Amino acid sequence: MDVGAARLYAAVAAGSFRRYTTYRAATAAGVFTNTVFGLILVYTYLALWDQKPHLGGYDQAQAVTYVWLGQAFLSTLAIGGGGVEEELMERIRTGDVAIDLYRPADLQLWWLASDLGRAFFQLIGRGVVPFLFGALFFPMALPASAARWAAFFAAIVLAMLVGFGIRFLVALSAFWLLDGAGTAQMAWLVGLFCSGMLLPLNVFPGALGEVVRLLPWSSLLQAPADVLLGHADPLATYAFQGAWAVVLFAAGRLLQSVATRRVVVQGG
Repeated sequence: MDVGAARLYAAVAAGSFRRYTTYRAATAAGVFTNTVFGLILVYTYLALWDQKPHLGGYDQAQAVTYVWLGQAFLSTLAIGGGGVEEELMERIRTGDVAIDLYRPADLQLWWLASDLGRAFFQLIGRGVVPFLFGALFFPMALPASAARWAAFFAAIVLAMLVGFGIRFLVALSAFWLLDGAGTAQMAWLVGLFCSGMLLPLNVFPGALGEVVRLLPWSSLLQAPADVLLGHADPLATYAFQGAWAVVLFAAGRLLQSVATRRVVVQGG
């Protein structure tokens, strides 16, 4: 990628970040919602960990930390929806995607830049406050090491890439289905379960636990959480997340190529 292209995508990301800063009421409502759901989950987890101490290898403080990480990541990684895939699917449905294809920019990279801008805003604007609330009112297992926090942030960035890779594939399904809402809803349900948003994947028993930890969704919440909590080697985690990012981006590139030919055939 040359310097000019890098500047273009950086501008797209910055523009997306600024765009989401205008939704102040929605951001405030989201912070409140995440905090309330965080409280519900915290007390549920505390009751569960009272009965099953060290469930999944976590103590209570680590379990509480996991809950608030989940609330911080829910919108950041669009695990339950709300990413750029919704806008992309609508543009495919209306045919406006033809304009995107005429831009002097790659479709996948354009929407990646836009989603990264959105994700960083949601992390700062909607994720930090519930997490700080949890840290103030509940015992949490937070590392004192700056290196651990830096490793955790790197895992978040990789999680953003994996999350976009999944959702870009979901969005491209609209080229064939026209209305991708059903596919998106199914992807959200799978994502909520397989990312560990409901329960840490370490809790899942036997073969089920082994399988879900190998799926790309485990890169979204479980992997960064385990880096922060000291349950995973950062380099091994990066290799796992990076491998899935490469696979998903390659699949997205292939499907984009097929979809683009389909638009040409249809006269779009």
